[in-house]
Amino acid sequence: MPAPSRPSDPVRVARWGLFVLTLVNLFNYLDRFVLSSVVESLKKSELHLSDTQLGALATGFILVYMLTSPIFGTLGDRGNRPRLMSIGIAIWSLATALGGFAGNFASLFIARSAVGVGEAAYGTVSPALLADYFPLEKRGRVFAIFSAAIPIGSAAGYMLGGLVDHYYGWRAAFFVAGVPGLVLAWMTSRLLDPPRGAQDGLAPVAGHATVGLGRQAVAAYLGLLRNVPYTLTVLGYAAYTFALGALAFWTPAFLERERGLARTDATIQFGAIIVITGFVGTFVGGWLGDRLLSRFRESYLWVSGISTLAAVPFAWVAFTAQDRTVYMTAIVIAEVLIFMSTGPVNSAIINVVEPHRRATAVALSILGIHLLGDVPSPPLIGAISDATSLSRAMLILPFAFAVSGLIWMFAAWRGGRGAVAAGT
Repeated sequence: MPAPSRPSDPVRVARWGLFVLTLVNLFNYLDRFVLSSVVESLKKSELHLSDTQLGALATGFILVYMLTSPIFGTLGDRGNRPRLMSIGIAIWSLATALGGFAGNFASLFIARSAVGVGEAAYGTVSPALLADYFPLEKRGRVFAIFSAAIPIGSAAGYMLGGLVDHYYGWRAAFFVAGVPGLVLAWMTSRLLDPPRGAQDGLAPVAGHATVGLGRQAVAAYLGLLRNVPYTLTVLGYAAYTFALGALAFWTPAFLERERGLARTDATIQFGAIIVITGFVGTFVGGWLGDRLLSRFRESYLWVSGISTLAAVPFAWVAFTAQDRTVYMTAIVIAEVLIFMSTGPVNSAIINVVEPHRRATAVALSILGIHLLGDVPSPPLIGAISDATSLSRAMLILPFAFAVSGLIWMFAAWRGGRGAVAAGT
């Protein structure tokens, strides 16, 4: 599919932009989860890492990703977005490959943490760019397509990393995951940057006239905190991310260590589950959110809240059942329900803020969901596992999903009640 040659073809420009950004999002998650596929190899390698240290590797990445996101969010609302993203993609790709040269915990920690710098530049800007490619009534499906790269990339990280690790070792897994991103960086740099707000029926806003630096940026972030629908959505997303981050990082090790699966079976089977459930859940959630939007203003939050809450009992069974058929079935159902929220919740965040502050809003949400979410959860699960067992540690996660679903449902109810009051 060739890149559009003329900016006068908005449909083609939008579709090409969605294709490229979705492909980049796939490698975004591949690079993240290649680490999870080699956890057991790292534990038994010459590095001699504990579960706490392994969990800290995930946290180091998230910390840097989280802390640098507000900077890139402000820059993303000012200047050329494709150029900013392409720089970030190149940084994270090189950092992923450098992980293969690590000689101890400290050097591996630095390499994995540096991945967060690059991903912050991409993660904050890409949703805002997509919102300027497509109108409101299509965003649920657009973000569903974009978010479908999450399970595919995650699964690719598990499966590719597991296979490369099996045949060539964990160092080669990092090399294979990182290098292709340099091509994606070039492709992203060629994307067109549409005017901000052009798809919202508003006067287009140029990048240089939007959120400023320094005090203006601080004021913009404080203003978002006073936006109650936005804040509630992000709090629910934080509880969701707490559970999902630990689930994604530790499940292959759980299947191998606690349920006796071979390493390649644990990574490949879990990766296959992620692909299937991610496709089904993401597209169903995005379709439902768009379909119900004409009837419920808060349809994206209702879909996210109900589906996440419904996943709780299945997640509990997944970590307590001993029979392989039972726990694998529970994992599949839980993952479908969990992935149903990925497209709608991102649409909810984008739609509740002004077009010229969307990158800033995404940046603050990244800071919040990771600070309260998957920064503490992987090392916390690791520490509890060191003290008791990984099986017991994983039982925290269903409770976190329950908190997330309840917050989103409250936010949806509150928003719907406000709409009724405004109508009367």
